[in-house]
Amino acid sequence: MDQELSKRRGETAAHSRLKRLAFLWAQAQGYTAGALEVSLPHCRYRADVAAYRPGTGTATAIFECKQARPDLRRDNCATPETRQRLETVHRRRQILEKHLRIHYPTLRIADSLFPEFDSHNFAAIGHRNYTRVLRELNSLHHRLYDCTKFETIVRYRCANLFFLVVPEELYREPDIPVGWGALTEADGELIIARKPSWHDTTEECRLRFLQRIAAAGTRLLNRELKITFDEVETVRRRASL
Repeated sequence: MDQELSKRRGETAAHSRLKRLAFLWAQAQGYTAGALEVSLPHCRYRADVAAYRPGTGTATAIFECKQARPDLRRDNCATPETRQRLETVHRRRQILEKHLRIHYPTLRIADSLFPEFDSHNFAAIGHRNYTRVLRELNSLHHRLYDCTKFETIVRYRCANLFFLVVPEELYREPDIPVGWGALTEADGELIIARKPSWHDTTEECRLRFLQRIAAAGTRLLNRELKITFDEVETVRRRASL
């Protein structure tokens, strides 16, 4: 099963194994409805595993599986710290550009009707510090706007509980996002390394979450049964006649 999932989704066997273990663990905890690769409400992200537990202890849970540290850090941006660093580096860029305009007046490009709005080709001189500042700015922008998955799905209260699933050797307490729990894998089993915080959601949100799980499950079953969208449309048109 792991190999089939890996080939179909273009993921590694290790990542597929973690998803399988998370799906198994969720069912063992009473989450009787679940699916892989579930599109989450209110945001553009997908959950590796989403699960729903009915009954008096109704709960929704999201599991994100990370097999390597770079994979983990890519989605785990601490926004306040990153924004503060971005402001610091941006001020550094302004100071550098101010001095470069004075010392290298030939860098000015006359591309505006007003000289004070002319741009400057600072990259032309290959200034080491300026190049380093630009590189860090690009990195911070990428991290701030493209690497906030963990923080975003908590802020939008996409579920009641959030779990990060990692190999035992990858687990480090500082790397676990705020409000998330951690499940570590060792010898083919998952154990709780850190309990998650509870996040209240409305009944409407839980119902929408369950609908997303059902839709993901339907897509998977369609692939297994080789049912295409065109086939569904053909049957629908015939039924409407």
